[in-house]
Amino acid sequence: MRRVYLVAGELSGDILGAGLMRALKARHPEVEFRGIGGPRMIAAGIDSRFPLETLSVMGLVEVLRHLPELIRVRRALKADALAWRPDIMVGIDAPDFNLGLERQLREAGLTTAHYVSPTVWAWRQGRVKGIARSVDAMLTFLPFEAAFYARHRVPVAFVGHPLADELPLENDRAATRAALGLPGAGEVLALLPGSRANEIRFLGATFLEAASRLCAARPDLRVLVPAATPQRREELSALLAGYPGLAERLTLLDGQAREAMVASDLVLLASGTAALEAMLCHRPMLVAYRMAPLTHALASRLVKTEWISLPNLIARETLVPELIQEAASPEAIVARLGELLDDAEGRAALEARFAEMHEGLQRDASRRAAEAIEALVAGRPLPASVAPERGGEMAS
Repeated sequence: MRRVYLVAGELSGDILGAGLMRALKARHPEVEFRGIGGPRMIAAGIDSRFPLETLSVMGLVEVLRHLPELIRVRRALKADALAWRPDIMVGIDAPDFNLGLERQLREAGLTTAHYVSPTVWAWRQGRVKGIARSVDAMLTFLPFEAAFYARHRVPVAFVGHPLADELPLENDRAATRAALGLPGAGEVLALLPGSRANEIRFLGATFLEAASRLCAARPDLRVLVPAATPQRREELSALLAGYPGLAERLTLLDGQAREAMVASDLVLLASGTAALEAMLCHRPMLVAYRMAPLTHALASRLVKTEWISLPNLIARETLVPELIQEAASPEAIVARLGELLDDAEGRAALEARFAEMHEGLQRDASRRAAEAIEALVAGRPLPASVAPERGGEMAS
């Protein structure tokens, strides 16, 4: 393998791309990289034709405003890739941009792959037909994603999740509590209402009201609230002013979400990557989520999954209780949290189950992705085969 064209669309893709580049270099020291990357990928040796921020556009209005520029960039990348003639082009996430580019390059004769599955399994499943025309293979983080593509006859490799590689299979609750200045004894609740402004708007007061009621009922309970950004900290601090009774029992942290989870007995969180991270910290959790009524009505019609939280989706069963929209009231949250805190045996069993699931996802994702790309270039079968969907397990 001599040349690999990589296109990342945001900072998370830059992290993934850099790991993939290092793994490919370890196997092919002379390999060259070109496309779009951020600081980590540039440090690893990519010739980035445009700044990473070029593709970092979120929201419908923003995309429409930047659409002419995005079209120009896609045309330029297509011409650049066809002139450079790489062995393979790999789009890293950013599916709205990359899948179109991958399709154009594949139709022009290049081998293409996509790293990080879009949520096609959850909504607009018809998109899988377009994906099949765009890529020679999909590289997925999660086993149920790979099973979905296998059912639709799209070549797929389940490579594992980089977060699972990053987080240890064993963690120390007592040492983490000590590092955060918490007593070793007593109950600890980690409360994560989300990293976006809308999530704080819809969940912040609900979560704090639930925490306030739970603290009143459980005198030894301590609450940890990691603020994802300085702006989220300001918003949470403003909300906390309405709950003066929580001041002595609640610690507002700058980041440190993982530390808060590891220190806790139980996690209350919004759905999303945080649920996966809590699972990889082996902590029982309650998922609660609220959104604008119109958004929820639309999502209810489009989303095709039985669960919204990744632990349940991976396990293909309800391990984590989910309270959605009107069901996510302070009263309901307090009742479910109380049940979970009173069930020490159930929490211990769930921690053990999460540790097993963690081990199943801990597969050295960058190396496996590099092996899949190498196999595609060489015309060999993909190295990670999909087992029948059974409790989230996969064959190697």
